[in-house]
Parts: sequence; C-alpha cells; structure tokens
Amino acid sequence: MKYISTRGQAPTLNFEDVVLTGLASDGGLYVPETLPKFSAEEIQSWAGLSYQELAFKVMKPFVTETLNDEELKGLIDKSYATFRHDAIAPLVQLGKNEWVLELFQGPTLAFKDFALQFLGNLLDHILKKRDQKVVVMGATSGDTGSAAIEGCRHCENVDIFILHPYQRVSDVQRRQMTTVIENNVYNIALEGNFDDCQNMVKASFADQSFLPDGRQLVAVNSINFARIMAQIVYYFYSALALGAPHREVSYSVPTGNFGDIFAGYLAKQMGLPIKQLIVATNQNDILHRCIANNDHSKQSLVHSLSPSMDIMVSSNFERLLFDLYGRDGAAIKQLMEDFKSGPITLPDDVFAKLKAGFSSYRLDDEETTTVIADVFENTGYLLDPHTAIGVQAARKNNQSPETPMVCLATAHPAKFPEAVNKAVGIANPELPHHMVDLFEREEQYQVLANDISAVQQFMSANIR
Repeated sequence: MKYISTRGQAPTLNFEDVVLTGLASDGGLYVPETLPKFSAEEIQSWAGLSYQELAFKVMKPFVTETLNDEELKGLIDKSYATFRHDAIAPLVQLGKNEWVLELFQGPTLAFKDFALQFLGNLLDHILKKRDQKVVVMGATSGDTGSAAIEGCRHCENVDIFILHPYQRVSDVQRRQMTTVIENNVYNIALEGNFDDCQNMVKASFADQSFLPDGRQLVAVNSINFARIMAQIVYYFYSALALGAPHREVSYSVPTGNFGDIFAGYLAKQMGLPIKQLIVATNQNDILHRCIANNDHSKQSLVHSLSPSMDIMVSSNFERLLFDLYGRDGAAIKQLMEDFKSGPITLPDDVFAKLKAGFSSYRLDDEETTTVIADVFENTGYLLDPHTAIGVQAARKNNQSPETPMVCLATAHPAKFPEAVNKAVGIANPELPHHMVDLFEREEQYQVLANDISAVQQFMSANIR
C-alpha cells in the first residue's frame, strides 16, 4: 500500500516512511492511496476473535511492505499486554441500545494508548532495523502527551519532547507526563494554548534545520497515520460485539482534532456497517459549527472542563476534506491557505456530503456536569467530561433508536477531578492501583515562553 499527501505535491511513500515522516513535505497529511475493503462475509468470520487477533486482520493491509505477519503480531501483542482489562476495549451498557466503549484501560487511562503503545513499539522496531535515531516532537491538550511518553520512554533511538499548554491541563494529566523521569523524555509547558503548541510543532516539521545533523522529527500526534490505523480496530471490535455485519451500529465520538472519528469514517469506508457518526464537541465547537452551519471560522479558544477538546484547528479534518473534495490535492492546498487568513465556506456539494456523513452537537461546561450527574444518579456509572459530551450528543442526535449507539469513553474520570467534583461531589475520583502514588512522584518539566526559537534551542541543547 502506498500513501499520498492531502495537498498533492509531496512524494508518494510506503508505510515505514510515512511513520517516520509525519507531516508531508507540502504541509499536507498522508492518507492511503486506496483503502482495503472487507466484505460482510469476511467481517462475519472475525466474530469471536480477541482484540489482538482482530487488530492483526484490520491492520495487515496497511503495513504489508513494512512488517511481515510475525512482526506485526508481535508488535500488537506487546502493545496491548499493558492494558488492565482482558477485553482491551470493554463495552458497558448504560440503557436500551446505549453503550459506552471503555477506551481508557491502557497505562495512561486514555484512548490515545491504543495508538501510541503500538506506535512506540513500531518506532522501536523500525529504528533498530535502520540503525537510526530520531526526535519525537508532539503537542498535547492533555492525553496524547502521557500516552506518547509511555509508548516511547523505553525506545533507545528516540528523544521525545512534548509541549503542553501551561496550566491548561488537569493536574493528573500533567503529572502523568512530568513524573516520567527518563533521560530521553522532555516535557515543555508552553505559555500559550494548545493551538500554539500544535502550530509550533507544525512549523518545526516544516523547517528542521535546528536539529543536529542526521536527526529528523517524527510525529506522535494524529497527523501520523499509524495512529489513525490503530484506532480503526476498536470500531470493528465493538461493532462485531453488537451484531455487525448483520446489524448496523452508530457511534458518538467526543473529538477535538478529528482523528478519533476519522478512524470511524475509515472503518465505514472499509465495509463496517455504521449507521451514524456523531461529532461531539465542547464550547470550542468549530467542528460542530462547520457540520451544522458551514461555519468554519476560528474563534477565541475557551478553557473548559473537557480540556482534551480545547482545540480550534482540527488537523485531521483536512483528511476528510480531501475525500469530500474528490481527492483534489490542489483544491485542499488552496483551502488550507485560505483558512490561515480567515474563515472558509465549503461549496454546496462538499457541504452536502459532510452533512450526509456526520451529525454534530456541542455542550458547555454546565451541561456537561449535568450529564455526568444524571448518568451517575441513574446508573451508578461515572463518566469523564469528554465522554459525557459524547453521551449527550448521542441522546440529542440519535436518528435510529433501534440501532445500537456506542459512545466512545475516551478517558478515565479520575483524570478530571474538577469536573467530577462539580458534577457529583466526589473530590478525588479514585485512580487505578498503578497510579495511586501519582501525586507523590517527583515532577520534571520546563516552562518556556510562547516563542519557537526558545523551544527549538531547548530541544537542540538536550538531544542526546
């Protein structure tokens, strides 16, 4: 399988080079040239497979030139051995045809572990084979950073630098990153917001001249297609558990950067019978405004109780637009240039395709805590604020009540004690046993000004 850029001017790459390249040289994002398609009969034959066995079936077509079957199976088994639940992604029923897919059973209690445990092991495998050292640079609104660090902390050929917005992630999220004391791990608290962090990462990928000779940047944000690929698996896993392919399944996905729901979109394109895809956002609602009203304009970023979605520029939305524009790279390049200087409006035919493929909903903080309280009172189940947004978006947008609705639970509630306390009066939701001493661990991080030269100087001085 080959991979092409959404902006049409970067070279076509194989999977291994895509993993190491991240952002394409023309500023676009890499996507498969063609998607694998699975028949209903093939999907049916996967019923009853373990998560690891299913992951092998789904991922194999994407990696054929890079990994043989034995290597892929080994990486998958190693990546999910650290998860706390044998089902890896268990389903919990909240009500009639309403389900929560628990994606927080990994080592850092967030859905990012599904992709980043795999990506860390994959990087280690590729770099050892190539005898190459790289620099991982990533931006996080809370969860990506800790999952990336956990995935890469033992990689001998990787130095990892993670930028998070200073004082704009929860204490648990910060400590999950800053208490990993390894000689290849560097945490940078940037005096700005997440979009500032993300813009700095993109600018650094575009001009890597600050790096020592022989080093290159590798992306762990969802601009790296390997992350999207790994996330496709849990859509197939949950749908099979609920009767697919003989039964359609719908999904509500709390999303800021559009990567998680884009994986669901790809699963549907690959043959999974998905009835509905719902984009669930907080007050930072550019995705909702675009889907509902064709309003793709930047607004001031608001600090919310669901900080992992405090994002205004959703990088992976470009991948969807590439498809909606008939894979016209030149049109996407122009569109993204226009977006730099102001709002963009999608043509009628493109907007119609977007509306046909997605529903959307947005919640503010008050509505979010109300949902957490309501679900806790009626079921005893404690939602994190992001998942609560997904649950309410599903309840407000469900077009087919007889179809199972799966709400992606993207994080453990203990990561967001402020929201939980406001909702149900539990001041410190209990952390899993492997994290009970989190607030006693030593922290190590650097606060830097929102200045790219300061960040790049810090990085170049600390690369081993």
